Amino acid sequence: MLFPTSSRSFIRQAISNGSILVNSRKAFKGLKLKGSEILEIKELLEENDNTIAPNNSIEVNNIYTDEQLLAFDKPSGMKVQPLSCTETDTLMNGVVSRWPECASSGDLPLMGGALHRIDTGTSGLVLIARDKTTYENIRQQFSQHTVKKTYLALVEGKVEESGVIETDLVHDDSCRFCRMVDIRKARCPRNEKPMHAITSYKPIFTTKTECEDRTLLEVTIKTGVTHQIRAQLASLSMHIINDTLYGAFAVEGIKGHFLHSLNATFVHPSTGVETTISTALPNWARPNWAY
Repeated sequence: MLFPTSSRSFIRQAISNGSILVNSRKAFKGLKLKGSEILEIKELLEENDNTIAPNNSIEVNNIYTDEQLLAFDKPSGMKVQPLSCTETDTLMNGVVSRWPECASSGDLPLMGGALHRIDTGTSGLVLIARDKTTYENIRQQFSQHTVKKTYLALVEGKVEESGVIETDLVHDDSCRFCRMVDIRKARCPRNEKPMHAITSYKPIFTTKTECEDRTLLEVTIKTGVTHQIRAQLASLSMHIINDTLYGAFAVEGIKGHFLHSLNATFVHPSTGVETTISTALPNWARPNWAY
């Protein structure tokens, strides 16, 4: 084989990029060859190419550093990690340019040492391991649901009581974007195992605009299902401000949604001491902030 460590995803990417030609014409997905064509491959990635590209121009807000662990306050609008090795505008691209050891400290090439994800539109805390031992230790804590993660969410309407939401979530393929939904309400669920999610919330304060009330919630999760907080709060009509994917009204002049990863509490792998790392409050989480 000329490309022994390539993969189907790399081949699909090469076809999409126009890097594979058949009889001097760009190939397309599903093309059936008859056997006499001339196949030209301009570029095709292999396993060793599947790494995070360092990019020193990406600004990263480092809020915690020790020999084993890093923590960052990610802005809304920035991805945590690239989806392909050609993508260079994510948090991890900036991290590995300054802490290159993080590129190989995890178990997925394009995640590097990132210990968890938060959505692109969500701001706040991201933990990154600097070595494999630290990565495996804290990932096990995540898997055992012993890491306590606290978020802030500004939602539409007035919320007066605390509560707990416990549901099984699935991807809803009736939406062309990635969206999670309670399996009991899924119109077109994928054939996959439902993901159990538990979200606790309590109101902190309520503000009033010209149009409606908004409530700041403190949200705590132990599970880590994709879009968990966004989907579960929306299921009770507590729509996060500007989260139009989950039914919120669009707010003119505002980018991203008002969900922030505030802190995480875990047992530090080198000291054995319970450790909490926190980010600063976003502006919208302050009672006197106007927009």
